[in-house]
Amino acid sequence: MSSAGLLTAAAMNAQAAPTGYDQVTFQSEVKEEVANDEVRASLYKKAQAPDAKSLATQLNTAVNSALNIAKRYPSVTVSTGQQSTYPRYDKNDKIIGWTGQANIDIKSTDFTATSQLIADLQSIMVMDSLNFGVSNAKKATIEQRLMTEASRAFQNQAKNLTRAWDARGYRVVNVNLNTGNQYPVPVFRTMSMKAESADASVPSQNFESGNSTISVTANGTIELTK
Repeated sequence: MSSAGLLTAAAMNAQAAPTGYDQVTFQSEVKEEVANDEVRASLYKKAQAPDAKSLATQLNTAVNSALNIAKRYPSVTVSTGQQSTYPRYDKNDKIIGWTGQANIDIKSTDFTATSQLIADLQSIMVMDSLNFGVSNAKKATIEQRLMTEASRAFQNQAKNLTRAWDARGYRVVNVNLNTGNQYPVPVFRTMSMKAESADASVPSQNFESGNSTISVTANGTIELTK
C-alpha cells in the first residue's frame, strides 16, 4: 500500500473512533419477580464432652446418622457444613471439657422431600436456618432472556436521547450488562431445646417459598452524531 493509502486509512479510523464529545452515559434496567423454587436449610448438632476424642465421637456419630437418613431422599442435596471445637475453662484457666458443633446443609427444589427430611433429621439435630431462593438453572434461563430485554431497552433509550438532543444518530461507545438478585430475608429458626429421642416423630412443615426479583441492568455510553 502507498503512503497516501496509509494516510487515508488512518484518517478513516480516526474519524470512526469516538471523539469524547456529545457523549451520554445512562442505564436501563429490566426486572422480573419469580417464584422461589429452591429451599435451603442448615441443621446442627451441639455437644459437650470431657475430652476432645469423646466430643468428636458424638459429633461424627450424629453427622453420619444424618447423612444415612438423607440417603432416603435422593432429590435433596446434602453436604457437611461448618464444624467447630473449642475448650471450656474453669476460673483458673484450666481446661475442664470441650464443646463442639457440627452442621449439615441441605438444598433442593423438591419441597415435599426436603420438608420430610428436615422433620426426620430433627430427631438428632436442631434446625439452624431455613430460607428460599431461585435455583441456578431457573435463574440462568431468566437472566438470559432479561439480558436481551435490557439490551433492547438500552437501544430504545438511546434513540429517545438522540431525538431529545436533535442528533442525527448515535454510536455505542461501551455498554455493560449486569445481573442482580433480590431475595427475601432468610428465615432463621434457632431452637434452644434438645433434639427429641430417635423414636419421636416430628411433623413435616408446609413451605411458603415466596418470590425473588431478578434484574439485569444495561449501563453504558453513547456518542451522539450531529
